[in-house]
Amino acid sequence: MSLPGSKSLTNRALILAAIADGPSVVRRALRSRDTALMAAALTSLGSHVDTSADDWVVTPGGFRSDATIDCGLAGTVMRFVPPVAGLSTGTVAFDGDPHMRNRPIGEVLEALRAVGVTIEDDGRGALPFSVLGTGGVRGGTVLMDASASSQFISSLLLAGARYDLGIDVRHDGKPVPSLPHVDMTVAMLRQHGVEVDDSEANRWAVAPGTVKAVDHLIEPDLSNAAPFLALAALSGGSVTVRDWPRATNQAGDALREILTRMGCSVAFVDDGLRVSGPEVLEGIDVDLHDVGELAPAVAALCALASSPSHLRGIAHIRGHETDRLAALAAELGALGADVTEHPDGLSLRPAPLRGGLFHTYADHRMAHAGVIVAAAVDGVLVENIATTSKTFPDFARFWSGLL
Repeated sequence: MSLPGSKSLTNRALILAAIADGPSVVRRALRSRDTALMAAALTSLGSHVDTSADDWVVTPGGFRSDATIDCGLAGTVMRFVPPVAGLSTGTVAFDGDPHMRNRPIGEVLEALRAVGVTIEDDGRGALPFSVLGTGGVRGGTVLMDASASSQFISSLLLAGARYDLGIDVRHDGKPVPSLPHVDMTVAMLRQHGVEVDDSEANRWAVAPGTVKAVDHLIEPDLSNAAPFLALAALSGGSVTVRDWPRATNQAGDALREILTRMGCSVAFVDDGLRVSGPEVLEGIDVDLHDVGELAPAVAALCALASSPSHLRGIAHIRGHETDRLAALAAELGALGADVTEHPDGLSLRPAPLRGGLFHTYADHRMAHAGVIVAAAVDGVLVENIATTSKTFPDFARFWSGLL
């Protein structure tokens, strides 16, 4: 099977293309709600993103107009676009779907204020808010607590080269979750000729300078492979994902190790990555702090495993599209799973599961968990499978084809 492109890579590529020194192309861009919202946001600011073909052409432009940005349920739009909006001479208003008003953005807003950007909000550190641009940003050193989301760091790094003094981000707090996403940001900045110093722990410094125009070929979204590879793990069959990169900063690459530890056979083949399921699926004790987006799919597999599991280090996923720990405990528990919710994770023990309705909370990763359970347990119905369009618009057809 072939997967659509990575949302994380597509949205970072679009941001950098919009502030580059010339036009560029984002090839095999993911076409989903989140990336469409990003393209619309950058076009509203004054760039032009042509999404009419499979390869998206981005033409930078002057950010000189007032704009209204719809963040939808896209954390990358809510967090990545405001630092770019600071370069505008207009007033840029941000809002999104009702649930987005509960997702944290305050650390980014305070960091922007610290480097000279004027923000108007209601003091909650959440949507809605407005960025009052003056045509440039002073930049400099900011101290922030990014323990709630690595996107706080990436958001400032992506725009930092266009600031007068660059940006020097220093994290002070609990460990940053999902650090591979920060590594992804740093790697892409360097591809654009941006100087980044990440030699010190918890510090990332971007030097001021030009963002060179660079074409990107977007890798397949490896986290979206989770439910498909889970089919192999549960059935004892095999699934091959084409074009799986041999080296990548994507969090989804951790599936190779996780599934191996659960008893699967995992190997690179000529076409990509092949996963074959075991006779008996084993439970796992694993820290998912750096790859929290995989937690719903892994939890679903653990609920079907033959031995206990413990998923740790993922308190931060309570602040994603929904409180994923509470939602997983509730939905898996309602189907008969023996699950205990902890402040930073879940414990699951073998128990017979039964049919019922699996709620998705408008969260694409919860939908992944639901379909995994439904593939193994008769009578499980997954609510609102269309929420997968956030990162995989044609998910239902792909899933039905494999089943």
